[in-house]
Amino acid sequence: MTRYFFVVLVLGLLGIAIVVKGAIIMFAERGYWQDVADRFVKENVTTKPNRGNILSSDGKLMASSLPEYRIYMDFQAGGYTKDTMLVNHIDEICKGLHKIFPDKSASWFKEHLQKGRKAGSRNYLIYPKRISYIQYKEAKRLPVFNLNKYRGGFHEQVYNQRKKPFGSLAARTLGDLFPDTAQGAKNGIELSFDTLLKGRNGIAHRQKVMNKYLEIVDMPPVDGCDIITTLDVSMQDICEKALVDKLKEINASVGVAVLMEVKTGEIKAIVNMTKRADGNYYEDKNNAISDMMEPGSTFKTASIMVALEDGKITPDTEVNTGNGIMPMYGSTMRDHNWHRGGYGKIDVTRIMEVSSNVGVSSLIDKYYKDNPQKYVDGLKRMSIDQGLNLQISGEGKPNIKGPKERYFAKTTLPWMSIGYETQVPPLNILTFYNAIANDGVMIRPKFVKAAVKDGEVIKEFPTEVINPKICSDRTLTQIREILGKVVSRGLAKPAGSKQFAVAGKTGTAQISQGAAGYKSGRVSYLVSFCGYFPAEDPQYSCIVSIQKPGLPASGGLMAGSVFGKIAERVYAKNLRFDIRNAIDSTSNIIPAVKAGEMGEALQVLNSLDVPVQKQFSSRKGKEVWGHSQQSADAIILQGKEGTNSNTVPNVIGMGAKDAVYLLESKGLKARLNGTGKVRSQSVPGGNRIAKGQTVMLQLK
Repeated sequence: MTRYFFVVLVLGLLGIAIVVKGAIIMFAERGYWQDVADRFVKENVTTKPNRGNILSSDGKLMASSLPEYRIYMDFQAGGYTKDTMLVNHIDEICKGLHKIFPDKSASWFKEHLQKGRKAGSRNYLIYPKRISYIQYKEAKRLPVFNLNKYRGGFHEQVYNQRKKPFGSLAARTLGDLFPDTAQGAKNGIELSFDTLLKGRNGIAHRQKVMNKYLEIVDMPPVDGCDIITTLDVSMQDICEKALVDKLKEINASVGVAVLMEVKTGEIKAIVNMTKRADGNYYEDKNNAISDMMEPGSTFKTASIMVALEDGKITPDTEVNTGNGIMPMYGSTMRDHNWHRGGYGKIDVTRIMEVSSNVGVSSLIDKYYKDNPQKYVDGLKRMSIDQGLNLQISGEGKPNIKGPKERYFAKTTLPWMSIGYETQVPPLNILTFYNAIANDGVMIRPKFVKAAVKDGEVIKEFPTEVINPKICSDRTLTQIREILGKVVSRGLAKPAGSKQFAVAGKTGTAQISQGAAGYKSGRVSYLVSFCGYFPAEDPQYSCIVSIQKPGLPASGGLMAGSVFGKIAERVYAKNLRFDIRNAIDSTSNIIPAVKAGEMGEALQVLNSLDVPVQKQFSSRKGKEVWGHSQQSADAIILQGKEGTNSNTVPNVIGMGAKDAVYLLESKGLKARLNGTGKVRSQSVPGGNRIAKGQTVMLQLK
C-alpha cells in the first residue's frame, strides 16, 4: 500500500509539474517561444519588386534604383573562435577598410572596431555612411567579414536608392522618391507614373530546412515597367548650359528653358534653375509649369492675333504712338524708348518689331473698349486660357480676367493686352507659340512616350490635340510673317541665326510684388523670348524665361541670346549632310597617283572604281615599275621599259614604300628625310650600282 501511494504521489506531482510548465510556456514564455517558432517558419513575408527605370527618348538611363548598404558587426557571433580570428587579423582588416573608404584612416577603424568589441555590440555600425554595392563586395572579401553572419558577425542593411546618372539634368521633371521608399514618390514623373514604375509585391515564407533557412516564394514579385520619356539628354545638356551661363552672367534669381518638338508636342528639354544662398543654381521647383506670372510682351502676339482674326486690323494698319507716352484712364502707358522721343506713327508689323506698348494697347482699347468680352472670347478661341492637363502634377492654370469679374477696371483691357493683369505659366505660352508654328494646331505638351516591360510596349501615350485650329489660315500667315520680322529686323535680333530663320517675340515685364505693387523695394523683372525654328519649316519651339533683380532688363539681349545659342546647337546636332552634295561637279575628281609598282596601283584604282587607261603590259609574278599621268577623265598608268639591273633606279615621284623596296632589292641602302613622295635622290638614276651604297631620299 505504501509503495502504491508513493507511485501515485510521484505521478501526481509529475502531472502538476507538466501543467505548471505548460502554463509557463503558454503565458510567461509565450513571446520567447513565438520568436523561436518564427525562426523556423515565417509566413506571408513581403518580397519587394525592382522599381522600373526612367529612360530618355534615345534609351539613356535617367533614373534607376541601385542598392546601397550600411555595414554592421555582431561581436558576439561566432564565439571565441571568431573573436580570436578578429584579434589576429585586426590590422589587415583595418588597412583593407581604409583602402575601400579613404576618408577614414586605418588607425581610426582599429580604434572604432576595438570600441565595439569591448562593448560586445551585436549591431555595431562599421562605417557611418551608406556604401555602394561595389564597396560592399570589397568589404565582404576581408578576413572574418568573408564568413557568414552567424560565424563572422559581418552583416548589412540594404537600401534601394534612386539614382540619376546625369545629375541635375531635368531632375525636377524626373521627380524624387521619399528617403523611405515605402512612402513612394514625391513629385514629377516618379509620382505621376508611380503605379507603373513600382510594380507589385510578392509573397514568400521562410522555413528552416536541414539547418538552413530558405526563402520559399509563394507568389513572385512583378517588377515595375520602364518609362520612356520624350527628353533628349544632349538637348537637355545644351539648354541647361546655355541658360545657366546667362543666369550667372546677369546674376538672375530664376531661369526656365523648355524645348518642344513642334509636330508631336514632345518636350525634348526642360530646365528649371533657382539660385540658392551659396550662389549656385539648382532644380528646386518646376517653374516652367507652375509659375503664375504676368508674361509681358510675349502676350502681345495673342492680342494682335485676336484683332487680325476679327478683321479689325491688318499688318499695315498704322497707329500714332507719339512720343511713347499715352494717358489711359488716369494712368500712363509708356514705350520702352519714351525718354528718346518714342516711335511716332508706325504700322502693326513695326509695333511688334519694336514691342510698342502704346501701339498694341491703343489698338485693343480702340476696337474692344465697348465690348471687352469679345476680346476675351478671342483669347479663349485660341485656347490660351485653358489648362494643359499635363502628365505630371503641379501645373498652374492660366488666369485671364473677364469683364464681369471682380477688379476688371477700364485700365484692365489695355494693360491686359500687353501681358499685365494676366497670369500664364511659361509652358502655356510655349504651347500657344508652338500652335502658331504647327499650322494652327495646338498640341498638348508630352513628357512620356511609353511604358515598356521586358522589351514590349505595355502602354503608349499618343500625341493629343487641344485645339485643331486656333485661327484662320489668313491670320496664321500674317502673324508668322510678323514674328519672323521681329527677329530679323526688330528687338529680337539676338535670338536669330545666320544659318537659318527664327521667328518669335520678346517679353520684358516688371514682376508684381502682390499687394505691394510693382515698385516696392527693388524692382524685379521677367525677361523672356518665345519662338520657333527654322521659321520656314518649324521643327522646334522654345521658351526662355528669366527672373532678375533690377535693371538692365532686356528680353532680346538676355533671354533671346540664350534662345539663339540653343537653336543653333540643336540645329547643328540634327544636321544630316548628303556626301554627294559635297562634290563640286566643275572640279577634277581624278586622284593623283604616285610613281611605283603599276600592278598595285591598278588594283587599288579598280577597287575604287576610278577610270584607268593602262599603258603597260604585265606578266604574272613580274613587277612593273612606272609612273602615272592625269587626264580629264582617267588615270594613265605607264610602265618603264628595259630597266637595267646594274644601274640605280630612278625613284623620283614614288612613295617611300615603293622607293625603299626598289632600291634595297638592288642591294642598295635607302635613308629617308621628310614625308610624302620622293623629290630627289643623292645617287641619280642610271648610275652604276655599288653594292651596299647608301642613297639619301628627300621626300615632300
